[in-house]
Amino acid sequence: MSDQLIEAPRKKRGGLIAAVAVVVIAIVAALAYVLTSGDDDSSASGTSGKTVRIGVVGASDPYWTVYKKAAADEGIDVDIVDFTDYTQPNPALDADELDLNQFQHLVYLADYNVANGKKLVPVGSTAVYPLGLYSKEYSSVDEIPAGATVAVPDDASNQARGLRLLQTAGLITLKDGGTIFSDLSGVDTSASKVKVKDLSADITATSLDDVAAAIINNDFVEKAGLTFADAIAKDGPSEPGAAPYVNVFAARDADKDNKTYRKLVEIFQDTKAVTDSLQDVSGDTAVLVKEPAADLQSLLADVEKDTAATK
Repeated sequence: MSDQLIEAPRKKRGGLIAAVAVVVIAIVAALAYVLTSGDDDSSASGTSGKTVRIGVVGASDPYWTVYKKAAADEGIDVDIVDFTDYTQPNPALDADELDLNQFQHLVYLADYNVANGKKLVPVGSTAVYPLGLYSKEYSSVDEIPAGATVAVPDDASNQARGLRLLQTAGLITLKDGGTIFSDLSGVDTSASKVKVKDLSADITATSLDDVAAAIINNDFVEKAGLTFADAIAKDGPSEPGAAPYVNVFAARDADKDNKTYRKLVEIFQDTKAVTDSLQDVSGDTAVLVKEPAADLQSLLADVEKDTAATK
């Protein structure tokens, strides 16, 4: 090979062919890089041809249809994957069955990560929603009799939030005063007006015939034939302590800087038709939030640290 290189200058035609071959190889290599790069400008603009799978609970909410169209207008094909309850989208995301999910707040995400040794991260925020107490039998908290039973969600993060709401409403007393980690064991039964039992979040609404009242997550309010105005008590999403309850788009840690995913967050936050539809679904109760991904990830780390300390 070295002899051929030395002789090449005297073989004009052969040298030209070799040079052309090198150029062709370089062009092919460059094209291969562009086509295989997963997070380049083409990915950011949605022209990579990949369908982004987003897991949600409540795909029938109209704003998802509006959102898909808005994403398509930006050249990004989105597939909204529906799940029936909150326990499913995170394992599906971790298993690479989804690219993103959008159904949970940071407290729920922190609890999932700590309990399962996972590293899912927020890549964008959507809104904070109030949590409400509903009843078919009573029109106010004061009407609920002593000794009656009230249902709360059984997942750790929403149970704690529900218990704090019941305490604020004067229905129970929490031994530790109430934190984002409160659970049924923290209820001071001797000082509480009502009894509390936990149920899966997706059936607290359908339990209203069997209990005096129930904490019902926003996703299930209208599905139960209720309106947000029917709540006899609710917490305040604009309060300082509500920050960990901001709902987020979540991704695997390896994808936290993916340009296409960041663009999808921007489309959700900045498309008025999407946010207007979201507000319609929430009964104008949602407080829209545009928090930088880095700040969300920092807040998640803090909540995870506190969560781990309680395990």
